[in-house]
Amino acid sequence: MISTRFRLGCILVFSYLMPFTSPAQKAGENETERYAEAGQRAIAAGQFGEARKDFEQLAKLEPAVAEVHATLAAIYFKQHEFELAVREVRTAQKLKPGLPKLDSLLGVSLAELGRFSEALPGLVNGFRQTVDPDVRRMCGLQLLRAYTGLGRDADAVETALALNRFYPDDPEVLYHTGRIYGNFAYITMLKLHDKAPNSVWMLQAQGEANESQKDYGAAIIAFNHVLTIDPNRPGIHYKLGRICLARFRDSQKPEDRDAAVREFSAELALDPGNGNAGYELANLHAADGKLDDAIKQFQAVLQRYPDFEEALVGLGGVYLEIQKPAEAIPLLERATRSRPGDEVAWYRLAQAERATGNKQEQAKALEAFTRLHSSTPGTLRKPNADDEVTPQQLDSDAKTETPQ
Repeated sequence: MISTRFRLGCILVFSYLMPFTSPAQKAGENETERYAEAGQRAIAAGQFGEARKDFEQLAKLEPAVAEVHATLAAIYFKQHEFELAVREVRTAQKLKPGLPKLDSLLGVSLAELGRFSEALPGLVNGFRQTVDPDVRRMCGLQLLRAYTGLGRDADAVETALALNRFYPDDPEVLYHTGRIYGNFAYITMLKLHDKAPNSVWMLQAQGEANESQKDYGAAIIAFNHVLTIDPNRPGIHYKLGRICLARFRDSQKPEDRDAAVREFSAELALDPGNGNAGYELANLHAADGKLDDAIKQFQAVLQRYPDFEEALVGLGGVYLEIQKPAEAIPLLERATRSRPGDEVAWYRLAQAERATGNKQEQAKALEAFTRLHSSTPGTLRKPNADDEVTPQQLDSDAKTETPQ
């Protein structure tokens, strides 16, 4: 967190570079005034070592001026002299309790010393109440350290979520909050393992972990173990079907494809409302050339979930294949309204409009497709473990040709 230390140090240093009046200053040019001016010039030039010397002398000459101690505290903080920073903050607070940002500076200094319990009040106040985005950011990052150090993982996650809302594109915030989420997930899974090592929940977690690592054999064993314990558990056959389908893409073995069909069908037998299983089964029927079965399955999915975008595009594609473009058009138009960034939907819509002779609408759809496709030249959408369902694919000739 060196970068955030630097930023906060600068912010706080300049916060306290304000004119102050002492009895000696009223007499005109004198030693106190010279140290104050020299110290401020050194800070402005980034010469914090020189500034420290000047303000240390100034603190001896003007020990009752809170701003001098506050500025010195900020200089110490910037130089990583956190014990000295704590001392000077507390001196300044005694002299002028209302001086701004001192609670935050005290909190982050104590956090750097690992004194997390003492640091919390200042950090919480700085994070929740300050209007300065840089101070709030620093206090939030230090709160993550403090809560983690105190074992208050739920509070750390809550703070991480707030930080992501305040700073959604900040790389440092994303890095530290990502670690918090990962750590919390790891701790939760350890607790699950300790409390219920043989439960269906633990087995399901093992299966998902193995699937994410493409250890398909181990994942299948774990999910089948779940079904041994609870044969009617919803969603497990669907997960097994997805694993078999992923393994088929790697191996191209027909038995993996057949297993995927069996698992999706088994899921639908248990839970007819599982739209994802119905969609995958329809997709497989279409790929196998079983177009009547694919139409019936896509229609069954869309009857339950009329805005299932991938199913709309899939059924539209089947209608194009059987030369029924007029039936494909309303489906594909609905898909493009639902997800305007789907290049497959626009491509198929352009094909359907061409087949019906509507050149004006074909041109509009083709323009949208070309714009989207050119933003990722030479690439096609490919399914991966993060996809909820297998995405529809462009025709192979779409990589080099466009519909006329």
